[in-house]
Amino acid sequence: MSRRTATQSLARLLGRWQESPSRTPLWRQLALALRLLILDGRLALDSRLPGERELASALEVSRTTIASALAQLREEGYLASRQGSGSWVVLPENSRTVPTRTTAATALDLSTAALGAGPEIHHAYQHALTLLPQHLGSTGYDQQGLPALREAIARRYRDRGLPTKAEEIMVVNGAVSGLALVLRQLTGPGDRVVVDTPTYPLAIAAIQGASCRPVGVTLPENGWDTDGLAATIAQTAPRLAYLMPDFHNPTGRCMDIATRQAIADIAARTRTTLVVDETMVDLWYDAPPPPPLAAFNSEAPVITLGSTGKSFWGGLRLGWIRASTRTLATLVQTRDTLDLGTPLLEQLATLWLLEQAENFLPARRQMLATRREMCASLMQQFFPEWHFVTPEGGLSFWVDLPDRLATRFAARAETVGIHLGTGTRFGLAGAFERNLRIPFSLEDTDLRAAFSTLQPLWQSLMDQPSSGRERKII
Repeated sequence: MSRRTATQSLARLLGRWQESPSRTPLWRQLALALRLLILDGRLALDSRLPGERELASALEVSRTTIASALAQLREEGYLASRQGSGSWVVLPENSRTVPTRTTAATALDLSTAALGAGPEIHHAYQHALTLLPQHLGSTGYDQQGLPALREAIARRYRDRGLPTKAEEIMVVNGAVSGLALVLRQLTGPGDRVVVDTPTYPLAIAAIQGASCRPVGVTLPENGWDTDGLAATIAQTAPRLAYLMPDFHNPTGRCMDIATRQAIADIAARTRTTLVVDETMVDLWYDAPPPPPLAAFNSEAPVITLGSTGKSFWGGLRLGWIRASTRTLATLVQTRDTLDLGTPLLEQLATLWLLEQAENFLPARRQMLATRREMCASLMQQFFPEWHFVTPEGGLSFWVDLPDRLATRFAARAETVGIHLGTGTRFGLAGAFERNLRIPFSLEDTDLRAAFSTLQPLWQSLMDQPSSGRERKII
C-alpha cells in the first residue's frame, strides 16, 4: 500500500466543492469532486484516503455524507476498500488509463493542450527507417544521443543567438524526463525548488516526486516578478529554479529581453541553477521569442530543456538538455540509474523533422493562430463572464472565472463526458480555484460542441446566489 493522503491536503485539493443551494445531494457533490481529483491525477493511484470520521470533521459534513460519497466511488470503480485498511484510489477495470487523460467514460478532453500528428510525422519515420540499417551494427546504447541529432539541436540554439556545441546537448526521453534527471543529480530530499505559480503540473509532480519542496513565486498580472524571485531565492536558498519563459504553460506569456537579463543576472549573482523549459518555444503567433535565457549572462548556471512534444508530436517522446559539458558528464553518469538512452528510430525521425521544420511549422502556427482567435470568440459568446488575455504563444488560454467555481464546474462537466483542466492543477496547495486552462488545439466544430454542452452547466452555477461574487466584464 502506498502513502496515505493527508486530511488537510485532501481538503485543500477539493477546494470549493460544495454548491449551495443545489438539487444535487451533498454526498453526490463530494463524490463528483473526488472523482475529478482522481481523473486529474491529483489523487495518486493506490493512495489511501483519510478515515471517514477524520474526513467528515475536516470537511465539516456528516459522516453519512462521507460514507455515501465513498460508497458511490466504490460502486463506480474509483475506490477499493478492505476491512481495517480503509479505502484507496483505483481506476475502473474497463478504464485502466493514465488518470490525467480521457477515460473510457469521457467523450471529450479539454484538459490536454496538445495536437495530433501531422503527415510530416509519417514522413519522418519513413525516412528514419531508411537510415536505420547503417546503425544496426552498433549496440544502440548511447546515453548522450546521436551525434548528428545533437549537432542539429545545437545549430538551432546558435541560430537563436546562443553559441552551442553538440557536446553541450544530451538527448533524453522528453522534457519531463530531463527535469527528473536534473532533479535526481542536483537535489536531495527536502531541498527547495522555486517555481512560477501557476506552472506546468507535471513539473510540480516531478519536483515532489524527487522529495523536494516547490516554492512558488506568483506571476503578476503581466510579465514576471523579478523582485519576488530575488527575494524568494534569498530567503529560501533553493537548489534550483524552474522557469518557462517561452510561452509559459498555462498563461501563454513570453518573457521579454529585460526580464531575461534580470533573471540571468540574479542566477549569476546567487549561483542559483535555472532549469529553463523551452517546450513551447516554436509555438509563437505574433512574434518569435527573444534569444534563450542562457544567452544573457555567461556566468549564470542555466540548464535548458527542449522537447518535440508540442512542436512536432507528443508520441515521439523525445527531448534534450542543453548544459555545460561538465554538467552533462555528471548527468550521463546519473542516467545509468534511470535508462540506457533514447530509442534510435525516434532520434533519426527527429533529426529529419528538425531539418524540415521550416517546411511545416509556419503552417502549423498559422492554423493554431486561427484556432486561437476562434476559441476566444467562442468563449466570449458562450461565457461572457470569463476574463482572459490572448496568449502570445502556446496552446491554451488561462481563464479567470468570476468566483471560485473551477472544481464545481469541472465536476459537472464530468457528468456530461467533458474533462476540464482546473486551475488548481497548476498551483500549489489548491491555489487557482478561480481559473481554468482552456486549450485551443481542438477542431472548431469540437470546441463549439463542447462549449454548447458546457454553457447551461455554467449558467446554472452563475444562477446560484453567492455572497461577494465579483463579476468581471471583458
